[in-house]
Amino acid sequence: MVKICCIGAGYVGGPTMAVIALKCPSVEVVVVDISVPRITAWNSDQLPIYEPGLEDVVKQCRGRNLFFSTDVEKHVAEADIIFVSVNTPTKTRGLGAGKAADLTYWESAARMIADVSKSNKIVVEKSTVPVKTAEAIEKILTHNSKGIKYQILSNPEFLAEGTAIEDLFKPDRVLIGGRETPDGQKAIKALKDVYAQWVPEDRIITTNLWSAELSKLAANAFLAQRISSVNAMSALCEATGADVAEVSHAVGKDTRIGSKFLNASVGFGGSCFQKDILNLVYICECNGLPEVANYWKQVIKVNDYQKTRFVNRVVSSMFNTVSGKKIAVLGFAFKKDTGDTRETPAIDVCNGLLGDKANLSIYDPQVTEDQIQRDLTMKKFDWDHPVHLQPMSPTGVKQVSVVWDAYEATKDAHGVCILTEWNEFKSLDYQKIYDNMQKPAYIFDGRNVVNVEKLREIGFIVYSIGKPLDPWLKDMPAVA
Repeated sequence: MVKICCIGAGYVGGPTMAVIALKCPSVEVVVVDISVPRITAWNSDQLPIYEPGLEDVVKQCRGRNLFFSTDVEKHVAEADIIFVSVNTPTKTRGLGAGKAADLTYWESAARMIADVSKSNKIVVEKSTVPVKTAEAIEKILTHNSKGIKYQILSNPEFLAEGTAIEDLFKPDRVLIGGRETPDGQKAIKALKDVYAQWVPEDRIITTNLWSAELSKLAANAFLAQRISSVNAMSALCEATGADVAEVSHAVGKDTRIGSKFLNASVGFGGSCFQKDILNLVYICECNGLPEVANYWKQVIKVNDYQKTRFVNRVVSSMFNTVSGKKIAVLGFAFKKDTGDTRETPAIDVCNGLLGDKANLSIYDPQVTEDQIQRDLTMKKFDWDHPVHLQPMSPTGVKQVSVVWDAYEATKDAHGVCILTEWNEFKSLDYQKIYDNMQKPAYIFDGRNVVNVEKLREIGFIVYSIGKPLDPWLKDMPAVA
């Protein structure tokens, strides 16, 4: 029986291993993590992450050929294939601070593998890692090998949160990069055989190690670039009276471009886009390519500009101050169908409003009060370190209350900011919300989910990103 061990029970490791266990009943899969609360949650009825369909997959396999354990060394020693899915946060100090990936957790995982291994291993990079990480890991393993052979493979994940299980069931592609040696090719085949049990052969792409590592960064950079492109257009649409939804539709009909990732919004978030682009920028700089680095930097600059522009629009619309005003924030996760708040635009928008002394009432169906308070007080990039290494939660922000109902959040509010595209926000009783708000009542739709005309008929002053401006707003330009 092939034994697989995955180090890291987070957003990537948990769902990926659960699907491998479901699709490969003859393979034993163990997910290990040093975090006792996280492993306890994976073994309970309340999984540590929310992902549609995940619970069902875990319940089918757990205890059969899928196990979650804190006994990291035991299971690493027994495994044939070891997936490493630990965090690769952006460095906060030292060389490359603010751009380069911090490989501390990766290195300690590699040293631990070398310490406990008694048989040959295939070590698979599952985290997003900078190009040439495999080489560094290889050096650590071979210099501590005690006669054991290691093969390093790169197998980046291309999951979208909210659809991760579906993405794993029917992937666009599975990418496996390895050494172009007989042993390297043998290792690639071993991993390919696992995926081939449910993924069509033509969707499993094999490359050299560096191509696989760079493909992940490139894919995320291209996707983020599309969002920044349409968001840059949204500012122009507002200035000219064009409608960004109509522009996106027309542009997306060009088969060379396609319609995906062309929705204007308050900005992109999630654990990968910004981090991977910063990583790409750093690699370009290190390789003497400043023009290429500056090109990719601009994608992040436009994203930051979009969030600042949104905050400025809110403040300028409300007589240039939100001090002491109640602002309802609907949605805090970075996108719908996930509880993940890593790099969510909501953090910067909320902090921008708090900077002008607003009182925030926040509602998100999947994000806890503790998480929201942590996010609003944590330094940038701290979120990507394991919880036990994150700073202790300081006292919560007094001007923030977290409620469990959209109507409670909006009661007596001066304005409403929609920051996540949860489906339920489309079908709220906006007449009821309007009746219970201060007047004039504002809605700032950062995700273009509401019916602007209907809301204006009710009496709202509506700002929707990239849409023709409400007459009220035309007299109050948002200076960025």
